Amino acid sequence: MEIRRFGIGHRRAEGPAGTHGVEGQPIHAGREGAISELALHARAAIAPHSNPNPTYFLVIEGGGWVQVGDERTRVAAGEAVVWPPNVIHAAWTEETPMRALVVEFAVRLELAAGDSAEGPGGQPLPAGGLDRAPEPAPREEGSVTRLTPEPPAERHSSEGEPW
Repeated sequence: MEIRRFGIGHRRAEGPAGTHGVEGQPIHAGREGAISELALHARAAIAPHSNPNPTYFLVIEGGGWVQVGDERTRVAAGEAVVWPPNVIHAAWTEETPMRALVVEFAVRLELAAGDSAEGPGGQPLPAGGLDRAPEPAPREEGSVTRLTPEPPAERHSSEGEPW
């Protein structure tokens, strides 16, 4: 059994490039993708950037803001945001911290007919290629895809961030 530790005491003091006020810890990285835990302090930011792989930003504690293309929205614990491949995206906090798991799926390219590659355990894969990562649902470029119901339309400011 393999146990990988993350969270307080295991995070790197400096987050990924283009961030400030962010600590992180890779949990897994491999050919199939990557999983990381990120802790955004109050007034932290992951700068706008794009990535060729479909990615899920799973908020597990606190709340803040996310951006996909030109659309921005608040998110809170229990919500997951889809960051589509090759679309500018970002995340940030205001007055409260936020923790998230980031799950990135590697896009596997199809092989030309007759080519082969090694799969898990060094076994050859069949000619014709690998399955591709799941395609995101059809949507307008730059829109946020919520995997959870919309938040209540009204909130009282004393309830804290994000609603």
